[in-house]
Amino acid sequence: MAGGAKTDKPNIVIKRYKKAAHGHHGGAWKIAYADFVTAMMAFFLLMWLLGSTTKGELQGIADYFKTPMKVSFGGGSGSGDSSSIIKGGGTDLSRSFGQVRNGESPAEKRKISLQAARAALERQDNIRLRALQQKVSELLDAQENLRQFREQIKMDITTEGLRVQIVDERKRPMFDIGRSLLKDYTREILRALGKVLNEVDYKISLAGHTDAAPYSSGERGYSNWELSAGRANASRRELILGGMEERKIVRVVGLASSVPFDTVDPFGATNRRISILVLNTQAEDLLLNDGKVERLVAAVQDARPAVRTQ
Repeated sequence: MAGGAKTDKPNIVIKRYKKAAHGHHGGAWKIAYADFVTAMMAFFLLMWLLGSTTKGELQGIADYFKTPMKVSFGGGSGSGDSSSIIKGGGTDLSRSFGQVRNGESPAEKRKISLQAARAALERQDNIRLRALQQKVSELLDAQENLRQFREQIKMDITTEGLRVQIVDERKRPMFDIGRSLLKDYTREILRALGKVLNEVDYKISLAGHTDAAPYSSGERGYSNWELSAGRANASRRELILGGMEERKIVRVVGLASSVPFDTVDPFGATNRRISILVLNTQAEDLLLNDGKVERLVAAVQDARPAVRTQ
């Protein structure tokens, strides 16, 4: 074969590729870890605070979150100010009226003290009156002669205090028809209540109510106004006979049918009732003392018992 002749052997070409290194993954895991550590620190701090807080303070915190707008409506610059439900704060943790900002005038400090006093009084009264409500409820359940009237005795907490209402039933009225003469079982109820309500150092207001059925003489003669006032006064006497101190009763009024219990049926039996109001400190103060600041502040410092033990 001649030297210049071509061959059928193929050409082999080898391609080589460079492998690129993986890019940097970043530090996202570090941020996640830092967030986790921060969350754990906050959690353990919360556990420590809960463990070192008294039961009363925890209840106060719970009450605050039930009404978070209270600071906005009641005054104060924030939940940590002197209207705070948590006592103490500021530079001295032993202070009982919350934080006070530097540079406040005496008038501002006085206003803050009043706000703190009202908030503390509200908490204090609420605890005591609820304890009294529970005790009355237990009394009604424990005594057989009162248990049958359980449905006729209504209790609730109002802005003025604990209200106990004894209402009529169609087949079991508390008074003779059109008169202020009490039934025997009504006397039993009032005397039992008089003994229990006397165990708290709060004033009592009594109100008599009737239905809307008018007398034949109208409003010019003896009317529901006189009837409701007479029934309230008759109830006052029975409470005193049951053991209530006379000085505790500060108001006895007849409201006729002006404040119905059953707003749908003004002639309903439940509208005929006696309302016993255990006044909280602020309601008592407005009634007897025109809401003076000095008495409110003194009441906060007064450690009177919630319910006396016999």
